[in-house]
Amino acid sequence: MNYKIKLHSEVIDKNLCTGCGACVALADPTMARMIPCSAGVIPEFSSDCTLPELAWTACPGKGVDYPSLYKEHFGSLPSDWRVGHIDKLWTGNSADPLIRRAGASGGVTSAVLIYLLETKQIDGAILARQGIPTAEQASWFIARNREEVLACAQSVYVPLSMLDSLRELIPGERYAMTCVPEQSAALRVMQHAGDTRARQIEYILGPYTGTALDRRAIRSLLRANKVADDDTITSLKWRAGEWPGYLEAITASGRVIRSKKVYYNFLIPFFVTQTSLQSMDFANEFTDLSVGDAWSPKFESLGQGFSVVASRTQKMTEILEEMSAKGLLELEQAEVLEASAMHGHMIDFKKRGGYLRNQWRRKIGLAAPDYGITPVGTTSSRIIVEVIISSIFVLCRNPLARWTMEHIPESILGPLFNNLRLAWKNASKPAKRKGLKDLKMECHQPSWSEAQ
Repeated sequence: MNYKIKLHSEVIDKNLCTGCGACVALADPTMARMIPCSAGVIPEFSSDCTLPELAWTACPGKGVDYPSLYKEHFGSLPSDWRVGHIDKLWTGNSADPLIRRAGASGGVTSAVLIYLLETKQIDGAILARQGIPTAEQASWFIARNREEVLACAQSVYVPLSMLDSLRELIPGERYAMTCVPEQSAALRVMQHAGDTRARQIEYILGPYTGTALDRRAIRSLLRANKVADDDTITSLKWRAGEWPGYLEAITASGRVIRSKKVYYNFLIPFFVTQTSLQSMDFANEFTDLSVGDAWSPKFESLGQGFSVVASRTQKMTEILEEMSAKGLLELEQAEVLEASAMHGHMIDFKKRGGYLRNQWRRKIGLAAPDYGITPVGTTSSRIIVEVIISSIFVLCRNPLARWTMEHIPESILGPLFNNLRLAWKNASKPAKRKGLKDLKMECHQPSWSEAQ
């Protein structure tokens, strides 16, 4: 079978590509590359390029067989379908104030990577870094010391292809990689299939991941602030300043645009990526370590970065406890129920909302990924909520709505969106949280597997 044609016809041409870079990593390096597009990045192949079957099996755009991967990697299905397999769970932060302030949240991921490098457990850490190759762009970067890790210690909210970095690994070296949920799953598939370079990744770390933005979002925000399109961005930070931070863009003309995180979230309905809407994994369930903002009144009132810290393997748990004993991390053990309550809105958005959105796409003749899981007992009120959410995305993502948004001052739109978001969150909470604590999934063979 020609898997290059299959990927093009069933994933790339149907706008399902997540831009992970797995297929490019598995291709002849002279015949494939990742290229920019409005939503992120997509693969480009030469006419005579060939791909192995693994490029299809690992592709998260069509979906990954989650039940099979849970069993193969963890030995069983999750006991808690909201967050996946958990070995131990904490809330906490880096004990080093510099690392904590440099990070988007509590600096835990950066602290762990620095520790792994300095204790010679890895030779390099593959991270997302804003400013490569230009200030407005971002790409993967292999950090090999504390300073380089800290240079990458910021969130990046546009899609990046992390897995094509596998082509650049030095044989015999060991690495850690940070990536988003679909990339973590694809990388695990590659590892279990025996791919040599994928197996050089000793540890997978990743953030809890809600929504990513179309690359055009930043320019749209600048236009809303009367910045000309030809005014080059010289510096861009997504979570600058004290937690929860603000987006900061500095341009060649000297303009400095700052937007609070809770305000620039108004870009989401206008520029959310399709792959964000089709995903069913919020907590990055196939990592060794997943980290998310600790959103709760208890932590938010303190005005510093705190994280939910989820270790999924005994080996990672031992590393974290060792770091805590040495005073490198400040950790407080947490229960799954407590930690899940901090992210109940987004867990539901992915687990139940993602499934509903994918089902509706199929019903109107559009392609959608199949992960082999179906939420049990989705109520009619939850379906109504999803109709409203999806309708908002459809309306806001059209060009006229985006143009209108750019002509409303952020001083008005930011607070308005934040107030509407909070009001909607409260109004929809009963429907979105109902049954979430006891969320169950039915497992099935993915449709793409049957079609092979």
